[in-house]
Amino acid sequence: MYLNTIQASVGARKKSKRVGRGIGCTLGKTCGRGHKGQKSRSGGFHKVGFEGGQMPLQRRLPKIGFTSKISKYSAEVRLSELNGLTADVIDLQVLIDANIVPAFTKIAKVIQSGEVNKAVSIKGIKITAGAQVSIESAGGKVEA
Repeated sequence: MYLNTIQASVGARKKSKRVGRGIGCTLGKTCGRGHKGQKSRSGGFHKVGFEGGQMPLQRRLPKIGFTSKISKYSAEVRLSELNGLTADVIDLQVLIDANIVPAFTKIAKVIQSGEVNKAVSIKGIKITAGAQVSIESAGGKVEA
């Protein structure tokens, strides 16, 4: 293969329309733009989504989704993460000191993920029903 023999593949280079060449070519006079109206003029364009003054689709449809403002200050703690803690009573400050939850956390919740191997006492932290059963079956207790 030589540089002077390289050619574009068939159909890659379409010929442009030759407009305004008389009535015999179907693209004469109005050049395929029809009669009158914004689209027939040179420079006649509108912004994306414009529907001729009708309320556009993106404004007719309702907004969806929700971002909770409290989610930034809440965190989840797995059961397996409680095994590494040495404190007698586990509260929010113990979790922050152990780097299990971020320092700005205000609400923590223990979820049933993994297993707890030792008896732990939890105080002042929310807990799921399944996690509570696992902790109590391992000999621990949950205080409000």
